[in-house]
Formats: sequence, C-alpha cells, structure tokens
Amino acid sequence: MKFKLFVLALVFSATPVWALDPFFVYTQNAPENCVDADVTKELDLPTLIQIGICNNPALNRDYISVKAQEASLGSTKSEYLPTIEATGSASKSVSKVEGGQRENTSPFSGNIGLRWLIYDFGARGATTDQMQAYLDSESFQYNAALHNTVLAINQAYFDYLSNGEVLKSAQETMKSYKKSFEETSKRYKLGMAALSDKLLAQTTYKKSELKVIEAENTLKKSGATLATLLNLPTDTEFKLSLPKKDKDITAISTDMTVGQMMEEALKLRPELKSAESQEQAAKYAIDIAKAGHYPSLSANANVGYNDYWKGNDPYRMNGSAGLSLSVPLFNGFKTTYNVAKARYQYAAAQQSTIETQDSVKKEVFNAYQDYQTAVSSYKVNKEVLESAKESERVSFKSYQAGKESILNLLTAQAELAAARQGVATSFYDVLIAKANLYRAIGQF
Repeated sequence: MKFKLFVLALVFSATPVWALDPFFVYTQNAPENCVDADVTKELDLPTLIQIGICNNPALNRDYISVKAQEASLGSTKSEYLPTIEATGSASKSVSKVEGGQRENTSPFSGNIGLRWLIYDFGARGATTDQMQAYLDSESFQYNAALHNTVLAINQAYFDYLSNGEVLKSAQETMKSYKKSFEETSKRYKLGMAALSDKLLAQTTYKKSELKVIEAENTLKKSGATLATLLNLPTDTEFKLSLPKKDKDITAISTDMTVGQMMEEALKLRPELKSAESQEQAAKYAIDIAKAGHYPSLSANANVGYNDYWKGNDPYRMNGSAGLSLSVPLFNGFKTTYNVAKARYQYAAAQQSTIETQDSVKKEVFNAYQDYQTAVSSYKVNKEVLESAKESERVSFKSYQAGKESILNLLTAQAELAAARQGVATSFYDVLIAKANLYRAIGQF
C-alpha cells in the first residue's frame, strides 16, 4: 500500500502543474512553423514576419499573458467541484499524578472534510462567464499585438529598402556632381571657366559625399530597428529580396469605399472585440454583485478518526453529513454599493467601446487618405523624374558647349537628385501606407 502511494506521489511530482487541464481551458496555441533566422540567405517579407512572430519578446509576453488568463478561468471553474481537505495530528504527552504512576499517551487523530457549494443564485456562473470574457479580451489583445508586430515588420522592411534606395540615389548624385566638378576643372585649366565656378562645383561635390555618409548611417539604423523586431543583434546585416515595382504591388485588393472599409474594420479589429469583451465582463460583474443579496446552499460531509494507541482505550470514528444555508442579513449596505459600483463600471465600459469604435473609424479614414495620397505622390514623382533626367542631360550638354553656367547645371543636377530620391521613397511610402490600411481594416 505504501509503495502504491509512493508511486502515485512520484507521478504527480513529475507532472508539470501546467500540464494538468481537466477543464480544457488551454486553447491558445503557440506560433507554429517557426524558422531559424539565417541572415546569410536572402530573406523576403513573409520569412521576416515568421521570424518576428516567433522571436519578438513583446509578442511572446502577450502570449504568456493569455495562458495565465486561461489558467485563471480554470481556477474559477474549479468552484463547481467540491473541496476535500484532510487533516491529521499526532502527539506524545506525559502526565503524573502525585502518589500515582506516570502515564504516557500518544494520541493520533485524522479528519477528512468535504464542502460543496450547491447553489448561490448565479454568482458562480456569472464569475465563470466574467473570466471567460476577460480571457476573450486578453486573446483579442494578443491578436492586436500580433497585427502590430506584423505591421512593424512591414514598416521596418520597407523603411530599410527605402533607405537603401536613398543611399543608391545619393551615390548616383555624388557621381554626377563629381562629373560636373571634373568638367569644370578641365574648363578652368583651359581658361573657359572662372575659379568661382570650379570652387562651387567642388563644394557641391563634397557636400554630396556627406549625403552619402548620412544615408549610410540612416540605413544602418533602420537595419538595427528591423533586427530588434526579430530579436537579433542590432548590427545584423540583412540580405533582403526586393519587391517588384509594378502596379499590382501598390494596388489594394479591394474595391470597397472608405465607408465600407470602416464597417469591415468594426467587424474585424481585435482591439474593438477586446473592448466589447471587457464590456461584457463588466456586465457580468453586476450579476456577481447582486448575488451578494441572496443566500447560498452548500453540502458538507466529515469523517474523523481518533486513537490513543492504548489497549484499554479503543479508537473512535465519527462522521457527519448535511446541508448548510447561509443567508446574508446585513453587511452595512456593502452589497448595495457594490451593485452601484458594478453598474457604473459597466456604463464606463460601454463608453470605452464607443470610443474604440470612433478611434477605429478615424484610423481607417486616415489610413485610406494616406494611401491615396501616397499613390498620387508616387505617380507624380515618376513623371518628375523623367523630366528631371531630361533637364539634367540638356543642362550638361549646354554647359559643355559653353551655353550655360555651372550654377544652372548644378541646379538641374540637384533637381534630378531630389526626383530620384522622391521616386525611391514614394514607392515604399505606398507600400507602407498600404500595410497601414490593411492593419486599420483588420485584415492582417
């Protein structure tokens, strides 16, 4: 018998506490299909998102919070089962009466008690429903954090590529200014250009070198931002695949109006669903508070054993079973105020839901407008670039022919540099705005 008890105790001690789930409350699964962050290979956006979801510490923290809330729900459901408690005591006592013999006694007693709440006018059920609502809210918050992580990786990915394009543009601009400086130096030696023209071209060229250095620094910092989101060293050097610069990638895959997008967001956004779950939990709190006015009925059972371990004093066993009714009569109006407090908190939760709805609709509207503006800006920038290329080509030819000043040439080159950078950044601005719009609608 002792061996069997030992084996049973060993099984329970070897089983992790969190592995026990008699109420089946652990339903949220950890991220699956995780991949190793092999930065030596070229990485695309889906792979980066996959790595980020598995490795992002803030997201992992939110997942653990969901698991803790699931455990809280299981703890609440345990109120439907009886509680059984065993107690025991053993002692040794010595007594001696004057003129008599010393008496040694070793009393031992054991007791097993059971208590089972049978009915409490809905307080237990409302508490369970409230904890389920809190769990739903926590799960939706985790989904919102998941969406935010995906959006942040999108933004960091496109920002990194955009800064890479800015660096290339700055390098191209530096080459153009270097070419102008060399041409001006040649003309100065031939007596066809003033010293001021040569110095102006040289100064502009040197400034373009500084722009390259600044662009390199910005690219490194954007790489560090992306690495942080993936929980990688900040000095990680990425090899990222480039998206195709076509119309399809900048277009959104829906023909909904902005009003329809708002309605869709009200159905999908996890932040709103979380607020609605919090509102529902606050509503259950009213029922919990009201139950304080009502009685509760419990079943009780008890079995006891007492033994003095003496041959002339036999052991004793006793047992009892019955029902107990607890009726609250007066607690200083505490329950009344608890009900009022719960009602006010429910009203506040309703207003919070309305506030979240308004915030979601505003976010969708702003994201839609930003996307439309980004698309228009990208289109115009491409037209400006073609014009700037032609202007710079004509200005350089004219300068070589002595028909135009160095100042006009440098101006044309500066406009070309700005146009080239404008196209590079506006393309990725469209993709970032598109990601923001999908996030605002709740379609991640």
